[in-house]
Amino acid sequence: MKTAEDFQNGQILLIDKPLTWSSFQAVNKLKYVLKRKYNLPKKFKIGHAGTLDPLATGLLIICTGKFTKKILEIQSQTKEYTGTITIGATTPSYDLETEIDATFPINHIDDALIHQTASGFIGEIDQKPPVFSAIKKDGKRLYEHARAGEQVEIQSRKTTIYEFEITRIALPEIDFRVQCSKGTYIRSLAYDFGIALKSGAHLSTLRRTKIGDFSVENSITPEVFERELLSQ
Repeated sequence: MKTAEDFQNGQILLIDKPLTWSSFQAVNKLKYVLKRKYNLPKKFKIGHAGTLDPLATGLLIICTGKFTKKILEIQSQTKEYTGTITIGATTPSYDLETEIDATFPINHIDDALIHQTASGFIGEIDQKPPVFSAIKKDGKRLYEHARAGEQVEIQSRKTTIYEFEITRIALPEIDFRVQCSKGTYIRSLAYDFGIALKSGAHLSTLRRTKIGDFSVENSITPEVFERELLSQ
């Protein structure tokens, strides 16, 4: 059984973030539960190593106490995701957070083209973050500009795709597994994949399965964390 001192000295907690939860909500939930259990000081430190969008599920690494110093190191590690790309339609957010804004033909797309196109993304690529993202531009987050209807110029950035495996094709759905470097937006990858197929696409599901050697298989949900902690 862990003590208050254990959490202040530092713990790495592997959480399976539920669908629709923000990463901030997950951190706050654990912070509330830990403070309730151990009466921790107001200055108790806790944070996550890499944001997951609300519509994504999977591995969220939460560091407590002195281990919050490890966050940057953990964030820099290779990440793995699985998910589904839906082709033939785009959305402004590149996922299901916003409504479909355009549709495209998919009759010309077959399995061979899909696999060939995916192989073209392996290696270092230029990628533009989605306009609906938390990156700051002119002192405001991009999603704030987007929701205000403001046009902003987004600079592309270098990112690396180590593996891009197509695991199921049932058009218009394409399932995938990706291993990538820090800073990769899978939503942008889905959008760019649609363009490369001479169509359009958006991300319809996403799950983070690994960060470095940490795996979602060893994670628990916030609800299970609360139940197990409070039952001790």
